[in-house]
Amino acid sequence: MDSVKKESVVCFVILCSAFCLTGCGNEKGSDREKSQDPVVNRIFEGISVDSIEAGIRTLAGFHTRHTTSDTTSDSTGIGAARRWIYHKFQQYRKSSGNRLQVSYESYVETENERIKDSTRIVNIVGVLPGTQLESKERTYIVSGHYDSRVSDVMDDTSYAPGANDDASGTAAVMELARVMSAHEFDATIVFMAVAGEEQGLLGATYHAEKAKKQKVNIAAMFTNDIIGNTIKSSDGSVRDNMVRVFTQGIPPDDTLSQYHRILLSTGGENDTPSRQLGRFIYRVGRQYIPDLSVKVIYRKDRYLRGGDHSPFLDLGYPAVRFSEPHEYYERQHQDVRKENGIQYGDLPEFVDYSYVARVTRLNAAALATLANAPARPGSPGIDVSQLENNTTLVWDANNEPDLKGYEIVWRTTNHPFWQHSRFVGDTTRYTIEGVSKDNFLFGIRAVDRYNNSSPAVYPLPVRL
Repeated sequence: MDSVKKESVVCFVILCSAFCLTGCGNEKGSDREKSQDPVVNRIFEGISVDSIEAGIRTLAGFHTRHTTSDTTSDSTGIGAARRWIYHKFQQYRKSSGNRLQVSYESYVETENERIKDSTRIVNIVGVLPGTQLESKERTYIVSGHYDSRVSDVMDDTSYAPGANDDASGTAAVMELARVMSAHEFDATIVFMAVAGEEQGLLGATYHAEKAKKQKVNIAAMFTNDIIGNTIKSSDGSVRDNMVRVFTQGIPPDDTLSQYHRILLSTGGENDTPSRQLGRFIYRVGRQYIPDLSVKVIYRKDRYLRGGDHSPFLDLGYPAVRFSEPHEYYERQHQDVRKENGIQYGDLPEFVDYSYVARVTRLNAAALATLANAPARPGSPGIDVSQLENNTTLVWDANNEPDLKGYEIVWRTTNHPFWQHSRFVGDTTRYTIEGVSKDNFLFGIRAVDRYNNSSPAVYPLPVRL
């Protein structure tokens, strides 16, 4: 890994050669990164539109992938689909020199109002273990769901190609596994095609609950669901320069945790780990794909809708959902038919394959940066022991061997993204002179010597 990273140092491309300093000597525009990682660029080069299109068309060709559809046919139903996905993952395993660890993960769902009979829910999981001793237990998950449906959620025999929902997300995850498994990363990345999403997020819930019981350190989870449509249905305009990233703030629980109560009391309701993850993706997007606008949506998901990131959020893991900017409802959860001159149904000819590839590259850039960056700094605190117009921050030291130091970022309370940053070196305490904690929101990021930085963490009040 170090040899690859050393190459990254040599090949850094300077994006911002001048820094605009405030009166306090702080760097403005911190969300525009100063370097590009050639490993990410090589991953970008490997991501193929043709490969993604072939994956989506193959999945759509199984007639239906309904969760309770045929499991014995070689050409029709969810059984054929999952065996094909597993076979492709096995190909990626061989190409990776057996680094990618591939398995089925399953359980039997017995009581569900959207399932007639007991049904085995099967996920296909590819694990790319981390290579850095201090980071390999830190895990990043990316998923898409491979089941599909028509108008009647119980109909498991009608033609349900599910090209956009969610062959697009599944093909993106498969392409990520194919390309990224050829590289090594400090932390572990899990590529997952899950089932039962249309019956209540079943496969994702099973994996999340199992991970929680096993105390897996899931540092972030991405789900890609409905990432292939670029036509705005109301006027027919094409929107291929934007992707939505849904990020949860304070969860809508009846009983808030002490952590969430402190966030609310200090104005940090937009600084939950998932919101910080959204800011991280926004920052990486500006760095690597500046012509693809990352629209961070301050919601868990769309109104009255759900995705496979939800069970991870419910268990306390940072998680986000990637989705196209405008959903075309005539093609979503619809019987395939033509009515009043309108074609209904989720057909592969309506997918923008180049757009899916761009969203896949955004996923790749974020995952690669996360998996090579240091962990988030632990126990972040902001000193409230006295009234003053300075701001003192403290945190626990990271233990990665390639750690360079830490960066403090801040913004005004009404701004969504970080406006200022200051690299403060390898220390665990720093005072920003003349910047009042009453007027700004702060974050702390860990930075390695290759300029990979973690998502920011929000400091809670402490008395030093």
